[in-house]
Amino acid sequence: MAKLSIKDLDLKDKTVFIRTDFNVPLNDSNQITSDKRIRASLPTIQYAIEHCAAVIVASHLGRPKGKPTPNLTLAPVAARLSELLGKAVPLAPDCTGLEVARVKPRPGEVLLLENLRFHPEEEANDPDFSKQLASLADIYINDAFGAAHRAHASTVGMISYVPLAAAGLLMDRELEWLGRVTRNPDRPCVALLGGAKVSDKIGVIQNLLTVVDKLLVGGAMAYTFLRAKNEPTGRSLIEEDKIDLARKILASAGAKLVLPSDHIVASELKPGASSEAVTRIGPDRIAVDIGPQTIEQYAQIIRGAKTVIWNGPMGVFEMPPFDKGTVELAKAVAESGAISVIGGGDSEKAIKAAGVSDKITHVSTGGGASLEFLSGLELPGVAALTDKTANSA
Repeated sequence: MAKLSIKDLDLKDKTVFIRTDFNVPLNDSNQITSDKRIRASLPTIQYAIEHCAAVIVASHLGRPKGKPTPNLTLAPVAARLSELLGKAVPLAPDCTGLEVARVKPRPGEVLLLENLRFHPEEEANDPDFSKQLASLADIYINDAFGAAHRAHASTVGMISYVPLAAAGLLMDRELEWLGRVTRNPDRPCVALLGGAKVSDKIGVIQNLLTVVDKLLVGGAMAYTFLRAKNEPTGRSLIEEDKIDLARKILASAGAKLVLPSDHIVASELKPGASSEAVTRIGPDRIAVDIGPQTIEQYAQIIRGAKTVIWNGPMGVFEMPPFDKGTVELAKAVAESGAISVIGGGDSEKAIKAAGVSDKITHVSTGGGASLEFLSGLELPGVAALTDKTANSA
């Protein structure tokens, strides 16, 4: 069922609690090395400001294990958010308690709460902690798609104690595009799935096989499937305990699931190692990327697609030249003109390396959350939001 959006609500003179995913990377000097996640939620925060709301922003940062940790304070985020919004965004001394209540923002103002995970009650989804968070606001907005698969106090628990809980603009966009490509895709619909382990993607594989017309497999996970077909895999990464499962998936998928027909192999996994393209992997070789025949075969299928779903690299992407398969297929996705939805950090790096970021329809901001969505699972942080038909602003 469709969920309420921030656009459905009257925000004027209301205090709006916006849960964001500001889990940004920091260097040793506690400086932000990428503000992408902050920028991703700017439209939602700006929308609330423009509609005369008092805005409280909350996020986690890193893994402080339930206690205040100086190098995981959100102070750098408050500073960067102030710069991006062009207005001062003070950092509250905590995320709950009397001191926070005393610095409550007025309409048009923004307050950033301190790291939610400084309290163990956040990840434990503690009811009392949830009530304390909810007491700060009139309306709850979840714009943290990257944390929507976690049933924490700030993503699920506090929603029981607020009158209305809606999706932010970023969350709206994630649900729109991920929902469109998995529930009613334009056809042909092609999925491109890579990464190291079958075990990480079992749910995704099984669910996407009910959705797509072709599922193209690459990365190390392909070699567990090839071993299940009794093909030689040399010293390539194999999940021995998943071979029987891979065999069952292959039997049920039939021609829908496509595996690499050739491979780039090396004698050792290190930068600059000599490599070659082969159709049969020798006993002392490690597969490090899909081969040129497979690149062309997959690219041809992708170019004919109307919808492309992509998660995971085709090879050892972080070690050039073993990134070629991933980069070439990124170009094919761009050339296809298809609706394209990409999830996973390495896939996003690939489209940047290929210079085609502007030709991708949607790049998901949530790795784990997008995987769970693609697996057909309901995300707790989405399920908890108010149904659109049940309430109106």
